[in-house]
Amino acid sequence: MAERERLICAADELVELGKGVRFDMERYGQPQPAFVVRFQGQPRGFLNQCGHVPVELDWQPGEFFDDSRLYLICSTHGALYHPASGHCVGGRCAGRGLIPVPVVERDGRVYLIETAMTETT
Repeated sequence: MAERERLICAADELVELGKGVRFDMERYGQPQPAFVVRFQGQPRGFLNQCGHVPVELDWQPGEFFDDSRLYLICSTHGALYHPASGHCVGGRCAGRGLIPVPVVERDGRVYLIETAMTETT
């Protein structure tokens, strides 16, 4: 089946190590919160759900980075995740990372690749 893309935001809304953009997506037929941030020049998308317990990460809407701006942090548990991969790097995530969401940047916009997430995960 062909992949479908859905617009998330304009690319210039994502500043390197800055505020993320929240959006909703469908997974297993259910709506789920997700987000995208810019890290190392690339948009990085994840479900907005801590690996420890299913709570949203951001401490304020769109604020996903810790004070050092090196890691994504769960505002509830303090678990730290690497922004390139979502892998757990510390805290109460017990080795469980964030679930990546396929995104692509093209022509000044960031898109969610819908079928890759909804059909294979």
